[in-house]
Amino acid sequence: MAAGGRLDYHDTRARRATWQRRDRQESMATTPDQQGRRSRIFLAGHTGLVGGAILRALQDHGYEDLVLRTIDEVDLTDQARTRTFFAEEQPQVVILAAARVGGIMANWEQPYEFIQENLGIELNVIHEAFRAGVRRLIFLGSSCIYPREAPQPLKEEYLLTGPLEETNRPYAIAKIAGIELCRSLNREYGTSYLSLMPTNMYGPGDNFDLETSHLVPALIRKFHEAKMTATAPVTLWGTGRPRRELLHVDDLAAAISMLLEGEGWSDIPDGLVNIGTGTDATIAELAETVRKVVGYGGPIVWDTGKPDGTPQKLLDVSRARALGWEPRIGLEEGLKRTYDWYCGTVPEGERRT
Repeated sequence: MAAGGRLDYHDTRARRATWQRRDRQESMATTPDQQGRRSRIFLAGHTGLVGGAILRALQDHGYEDLVLRTIDEVDLTDQARTRTFFAEEQPQVVILAAARVGGIMANWEQPYEFIQENLGIELNVIHEAFRAGVRRLIFLGSSCIYPREAPQPLKEEYLLTGPLEETNRPYAIAKIAGIELCRSLNREYGTSYLSLMPTNMYGPGDNFDLETSHLVPALIRKFHEAKMTATAPVTLWGTGRPRRELLHVDDLAAAISMLLEGEGWSDIPDGLVNIGTGTDATIAELAETVRKVVGYGGPIVWDTGKPDGTPQKLLDVSRARALGWEPRIGLEEGLKRTYDWYCGTVPEGERRT
């Protein structure tokens, strides 16, 4: 170790040799299938929308050795606590679904918190996983990493080819940093750290707080409250013209389960895979679909003084399909499941406030 705690050349060379030795030992000891469902998996962020769906999918697929921690138990922005956690638990696989997330309003009003907290989580978890000898890691990013004016549909190779959307640039930069951490470790040390870029997610367990929620839960809550209180109109941000792609969270969880049981991660260019449906609609069209599902019959008013966000975010999912994954849950079916969960889970008083 060099002065000031930095790694010198010899430390780096020794670390590479250690990883190569571990790789040989693991390949001789077990087959990939044997390593799979017996692996000790740390799922970071299991209480959130995405993490909760991944947890259900892992349990349904027979994974039993799951390590789960709430933020009160392990604050992943704290490097010392994260390092202690990895030293004690010694997971073999990490799924990084923990993040500070929010809709356009939250991103616009709290840009520092979005970049600071997400950078902290990513650096601590990815680096400490590497230090602890974790060979397989799945990092969950976002489709907002792609340039605002990139050609549609968005291919993985469009990353870093133009300016980002201003309304969520801090969050996007944090996610890009996580991709580069994984990519750099793969290139230098031969790890298998995969970065998945999901499109806009929705489903049971979503956040319905109007100050911080994403598109679908905000629409569901606004239309539901208007229906229950017989108030109109419902006011929505922007023009309604931007196009959005939506994916039910259980489809993303299914993709992760499939990838955990497969091989060939090292063959994926830059370890980067888009996860989406490959189809989109305008926000106005999506609002009409949600209104139909909820049963609100009143008018909609568009507040054109508010920002629209990115004009279009449609993912090219040919790489994911080549790996054998396809989404299964249609939009209207997924919205009905989500609305049913909302009505059956969120207390009525909270739904009307």
